[in-house]
Amino acid sequence: MREDTTIPFRSPAFRDELSDLVREGAQRIICQAVEAELGAFLEEHAGEHDAQGRRAVVRNGYLPSREVLTGVGPVEVQVPRTRDRSGSGRRFRSELLPPYLKKTNRVEAVIPWLYLKGVSTNDFGEALRALFGESVGGLSPASIARLKEGWDCEYAEWRKRAWHGEEFVYLWVDGIYLNVRSGERRCLLVVVGCDARGRKRFLALEPGFRESKESWKAVLLSLRDRGVKAAKLAVGDGSLGFWSALAEVYPETRAQRCWVHKTANVLDKMPKSVQGEAKSMLHEMWGADTRAHAQGAFERFCATWEAKYPKAVECLAKDQDELFAFYDFPAGHWRSIRTTNPIESTFATIRLRTAKTRNCLSEKSALSLVHQLAMSAEKRWGPLRGLRHLADVITDVRFINGVNENETGREAAELKTAIHNI
Repeated sequence: MREDTTIPFRSPAFRDELSDLVREGAQRIICQAVEAELGAFLEEHAGEHDAQGRRAVVRNGYLPSREVLTGVGPVEVQVPRTRDRSGSGRRFRSELLPPYLKKTNRVEAVIPWLYLKGVSTNDFGEALRALFGESVGGLSPASIARLKEGWDCEYAEWRKRAWHGEEFVYLWVDGIYLNVRSGERRCLLVVVGCDARGRKRFLALEPGFRESKESWKAVLLSLRDRGVKAAKLAVGDGSLGFWSALAEVYPETRAQRCWVHKTANVLDKMPKSVQGEAKSMLHEMWGADTRAHAQGAFERFCATWEAKYPKAVECLAKDQDELFAFYDFPAGHWRSIRTTNPIESTFATIRLRTAKTRNCLSEKSALSLVHQLAMSAEKRWGPLRGLRHLADVITDVRFINGVNENETGREAAELKTAIHNI
């Protein structure tokens, strides 16, 4: 950590030397932790470069200093700032010091942060005393009830949001199962859309009866009524309920099977002793630079395993066309549209948070909590790569193996670079 990251305190008229030492120690630890977060963020994007070949994401000073009220008094902190030279809008956000955790005299302002971090309502008092000191009293049941009622209202309003005038190019869909009170499991039908500006948005977080056609159809009809037009491509797992509903509500939308789900399904039908080799062969398919090369890898897989593991080959072959649909879209989008990762990566965190509080979550409160977590995650999503090709997809320009059929020369070279980076 750089020495200049420590911010001197303003000297009060009366100084308690011991308290000053404790606060300075707390400040030093916070700075070190935030710098560690920044280091991890920069390392994650170390391989990305701008048009001039420079490192895309770099440090860019600090945000204005602010105070966080802790158990040892106010601690002044600064969060580092980054700059994205590529124009993609990626920036560092500290999980330890989120923007909404500031100095405040209202304890209620920090309650959502505690809840979203997985702190049970039974532990709120202890957590708040750790943050604000022993002078903070306990929370009344009425305060917690008001918090939950507010979230319920926000979720109810969000479910009615109109999307007229917006155009969504891609959809990612999945059924997520969450544990609620008494060990019950509820299915949450999730839809994420990518709009014409490359922004990913949650469109639906709806309770459903398993992943039935009727449940998915109700979700899609609601989206259509609220202004969501047919997307160019929908990405999802092998749920027959969704694809049947999609064919009725949005028959123009093409299907792309998620390669992560498909890989898991195929390997599940093979013994562990051969799964490593089989997984490499599957990777060769979706990692191929052209549909022809992918087809060759597909045929090799079938020829290798069909005699011993026919169910695995059948599982792969039945969705062959849908697995390779991404080759008809820009190569810069392949990384995003081959899997349902925008949903899976987000809900890995959400499952962790809801698991910590499941003993105090009914189905209703679980939905409103998941909505809050989803909206928080949405703010951190970066835009879709290959933004310049979205307009081509919207206007139905034909892409062959990821390349606009009218592009040659320079664009073909860019394709090779894009594939190399995937």
